[in-house]
Amino acid sequence: MQLRKVEVTHEIQRGQGAGGLFYREDVRTLLPRLLKEYAGKVQLIYLDPPFQTGHTFSMRVRVGEKEWKSGNGTLNQSAYDDSMSGEKYLEMMRQVLTQCKKLLSETGVIYLHIDYRMHAHLRLMMDEIFGESNLLNEIIWTYQTGGRARRYFSRKHDIILFYRRSPRYYFNIEAVPINRVETRRNHMKKHVDPDGRVYRSIRSGGKIYTYYDDEPAYPGDVWDDVSHLQQKDPQRTGYDTQKPLKLLERIILSSSRPGDLVMDFFSGSGTSLEAAMLSGRRFVGGDVGAFSLQTVRRRLVGCPVEYFAPACAGQPTVSAEMYSGIAYYEISLTGYVMEGGVCARNFSGLDAVDGWSAGYLRGGEFLSLAHEMRSKQAPALKGRLEIPVLSGEPCIRVSDVMGRYFYYVIE
Repeated sequence: MQLRKVEVTHEIQRGQGAGGLFYREDVRTLLPRLLKEYAGKVQLIYLDPPFQTGHTFSMRVRVGEKEWKSGNGTLNQSAYDDSMSGEKYLEMMRQVLTQCKKLLSETGVIYLHIDYRMHAHLRLMMDEIFGESNLLNEIIWTYQTGGRARRYFSRKHDIILFYRRSPRYYFNIEAVPINRVETRRNHMKKHVDPDGRVYRSIRSGGKIYTYYDDEPAYPGDVWDDVSHLQQKDPQRTGYDTQKPLKLLERIILSSSRPGDLVMDFFSGSGTSLEAAMLSGRRFVGGDVGAFSLQTVRRRLVGCPVEYFAPACAGQPTVSAEMYSGIAYYEISLTGYVMEGGVCARNFSGLDAVDGWSAGYLRGGEFLSLAHEMRSKQAPALKGRLEIPVLSGEPCIRVSDVMGRYFYYVIE
């Protein structure tokens, strides 16, 4: 059995749901191409760009079955660099925001997630591009995680600028109810009605206002009910600056309808794309980072997605076997050895493999029909996949713990 390495830049993953596209590409080259197809067709854009911290952020990668079980990330890999100069950063954001406006439909909206560093600059830029009258909210997302400052008040919030494309924008607050018990009581009096239902009342302006505890409330522009991800939160992917799923679900559910198109060009850990998938929205995501692509693959398992990504450089030693059954092939991944100098650590067996997929190469495109990725629930790779007998050349993709991915035709 021989493997022939091939360069593939387009992968098609089959699955259920609305589905979408993901591009491993810089936003500055991606947006002009997307405009040709999607101008005026996008309902919701969420942007979580770099915050101008000057730091390099990392991806904590677990290696092999043992380290997945222990929960300790033992490889610290560079995920993205947030050290672009202020002038270049603002130039990039002006280009991005200008093109985002062209992408939005008449009912479309945009959420820009930032913090104190660039808030003033980008608020003025958004007013200029979208129009000051089209600002809907300056949402404050406040949280309690992180350290405590001693030389100033601790910085415990992000800002999300919420703008509409036009007065015809779509928004449905009733799609994102919250438990009224979680809201502040404002010194309301507690009562119980004849049916045993608990309610609160308050007198204001000569009127009495009544609120039942079992009726939904709705969020305002200060979101203190969505916690930041704790270190051991089950949602954690290991990707720095990951946002909680609940935060993106609130944005997507309130500002789009099932089947609408959602876009995010700084996808990072892929939270917005998973939220779109779970809520039945179509999506287009993009990010320049290899570990963003790897994390997105893990989160979108079972969803129909087309991945567009450049080929990776490298020559690992890969071994696999294929057996024919009745109308199917069984493919076994039997070995993966990284070339010398790529990583300071040595690996045995399939420990260096983060995940792999089997399918067919068709005209330069890889059709992914079966996949296996390590997860907290399934930390061990079985190394065996089955695919139906179809037209095309049997092919596998192997993704390793360095964020690389390689395609091999089985001959």
